[in-house]
Amino acid sequence: MKIFFKWVLMGAAVLLLFLSIYVWLNWSSVAILMGTEGITGKTEIIPAASAQTLVPLEKGPADWATWLGIGGNSRSTVTSLKTDWSKGLQKLWEVDFLCQGRTSAAWAAPVIQGNRLVVTGRSADEDLIFCLDPQDGHLLWQKSYSSKAGTSHGAGPRATPAIEDNRVYTFGRNGDLVCWNLTDGAEIWKANVNGLGGETPQWGHSSSPLILGDLVLVQGGGSARTLAFDKMTGKVLWKSGNGKSGYAALTKIMLQNKAVILAFHGTGLAAIDAENGAELWNIPWSTPYDVNATTPVVSENRVFITSGYKTGGILLEASRTGGKKIWQNTSIAAQHSDPFVIDGYLYGYSGDSSQNRGDFVCVELATGIEKWRSGEMGWGTCIFAAGYLLCQDIRGNLYLMQPNFDKFIKISELPQALGKVRGPVWTRPVVANGRLYLRFKQMLVCYEI
Repeated sequence: MKIFFKWVLMGAAVLLLFLSIYVWLNWSSVAILMGTEGITGKTEIIPAASAQTLVPLEKGPADWATWLGIGGNSRSTVTSLKTDWSKGLQKLWEVDFLCQGRTSAAWAAPVIQGNRLVVTGRSADEDLIFCLDPQDGHLLWQKSYSSKAGTSHGAGPRATPAIEDNRVYTFGRNGDLVCWNLTDGAEIWKANVNGLGGETPQWGHSSSPLILGDLVLVQGGGSARTLAFDKMTGKVLWKSGNGKSGYAALTKIMLQNKAVILAFHGTGLAAIDAENGAELWNIPWSTPYDVNATTPVVSENRVFITSGYKTGGILLEASRTGGKKIWQNTSIAAQHSDPFVIDGYLYGYSGDSSQNRGDFVCVELATGIEKWRSGEMGWGTCIFAAGYLLCQDIRGNLYLMQPNFDKFIKISELPQALGKVRGPVWTRPVVANGRLYLRFKQMLVCYEI
């Protein structure tokens, strides 16, 4: 009996050793799965805002003012990019003060209009809003409000702000939708979706605000699964649907010359009349943990949605009376990385964001036939600019690829564009007015591109 227990103890010790080695080798992935990725590395004290008189607002030739860009299609309007990165890219500036505190990680991307850049962050108990000069990164104004938020995957905002003219809209993890004056940061109005019947999903409100005509819209969950506010006053104009919100941004499709909102919520895809909030149809789409986090991709009257955890994607033919399935497969199973439709083909990452071992895949849009897949770019997020897909994996490595349905073509790469980072780089890159902006938690870096 003593020998038996001895062997049992030895086996347990060996198992524990192997488990410890595995956790050590895969700690970044384990930390992501456990929700413990915190703030590490250099964190600066928030500087005083510039004392100089704030200059009037300007617009640039290629602004990036919302999550999906000016055109609402994830395409930058820059007309050219540097394609030879063999000698690197010129780094213009860096700030490291966007998140203050161990559990304050934030993931929202920056938005840029002319001479204003807005990005959100977090302190121990407040959501932070920063307005920087996009040319040199100096702080123009900074605002905050108290907000109690959970800390799984960080307490900071996930939703990317939205700029329109002299206003910018932010949406916090705890459901605070705020309209600010872009010139000086004065608060114009504020509403909390949870106070209007909404419910915070497990990993926080994440729906980047959508501006459409007189409306600004977000997902709220609960009895306010989708909400439309008067963008000037904050008055609730309509609420639509019940149930869990998703983590995806709302997007628009035109059907019979009328605007329809696509809400990829926690358990499906809903089409909503933008004028009055009437639900036109709802298609169930079940995903583990109710994580529907990828923005629906619209190509004329066709809609592609995709989710991770090997769920895959489906292409629908949309009308005002329903969504008809064209095809469904698992070629692109993107957890929270938006795909692109380019010249009749889908391009995008497939895989989950807890590891840097996804595939980049090309699929024929009309048929769902997979053309190719490549594991050369890890797992990450992209932006389409000047005919190229500029991608960043979760280790902070940067890639430039040329869309081609015959084969994967990598043009350039820049390893460790954010330096040596610990944890996942989940925030998508942004290209605006000849500059590339990369965000990792408390850090925002600007390159000439």
